[in-house]
Amino acid sequence: MIHAEPARRRVALLPLPGFSMLALAGVLDSLGAANELQAEVVWQGECLSVAGGPVAAGNGALLHTAALPPDADWHAVILITADTAPCDPALAARLKRWAADGVVLGGIDAGAAQLAACGLLDGQRACADWALLDSLAEAHPRVAWANGLWEISADGLRLSAAAGLASVDLCGAWLASQHGERVGQELAQLLGLNGLRPRDERQRAGYSERRGAGSPKLAEALALMEANLGEPLPTEEVATLVGVSRRQLERLFKQHLDTLPSRHYLALRLARAQRLLQQSSQSILQIGLSCGFSSGPHFSNAYKNHFGHTPRDERSRRALAWRPAPTPGDPP
Repeated sequence: MIHAEPARRRVALLPLPGFSMLALAGVLDSLGAANELQAEVVWQGECLSVAGGPVAAGNGALLHTAALPPDADWHAVILITADTAPCDPALAARLKRWAADGVVLGGIDAGAAQLAACGLLDGQRACADWALLDSLAEAHPRVAWANGLWEISADGLRLSAAAGLASVDLCGAWLASQHGERVGQELAQLLGLNGLRPRDERQRAGYSERRGAGSPKLAEALALMEANLGEPLPTEEVATLVGVSRRQLERLFKQHLDTLPSRHYLALRLARAQRLLQQSSQSILQIGLSCGFSSGPHFSNAYKNHFGHTPRDERSRRALAWRPAPTPGDPP
């Protein structure tokens, strides 16, 4: 009896400078698990870039990529990046051509921002890392930005996910749509997970619950803070909204987090600012104002006191990550 050869589906993975190694590994591991769970299709993930060569990840590691071939039969192309700035014009032109050809296009972390900049997500739901959603909604108002973990368009041609392991949740759901729910369920088990998280699970929901474990009032206060990073609430107002006195709220923070509410709130706002400095193209002043600081100097001083360097220094580090690694023989 002659057995038919399995179909081969090539997936181009395009990590851009500053990308998350965890997000990339999630896609590669998901494709590999799918190959173990069914025999009709062989999924082949390939790490590529426009020019080829090393690409610096957000953690400083260098990933070797092959040059993107001019013509290839791609089933899907997935952008993995932490930057919202429009991608290289040559890559943008290819994305539009692939879209016209019916290739599945995906974006992880800030990857959907690249697709949105090309007009490829107009009228559709999409998601990205939570810290970028406000700026993306302003930059691309024709996209319905969601705070969930992943999105798959109704026709299955557009994929998007938040940062980190949301790439596994997205790929699991996508591969389940190709091969059946059994593959999705067993894929999670094969990767050592209890299960795949649903599309609409909020990215930050687990933070408040985890940090406020054992204290519903603390968890509620944390959720209020996270929801109001751009216009911070006074401690007194947070306490009133939660239904405790200011003194009680301070005791909860001291008992569970060993800090004061105001200090924790400031740390949350600065963490969001750091993420935006690393991943968005907004100006330093815009980022400071969007994170609740009244002026550029106020933002810069608070940032330096917390991280030990200024927002401008943070941006300089990001610029270095975009600089290509030197090759042997290059002048110093």
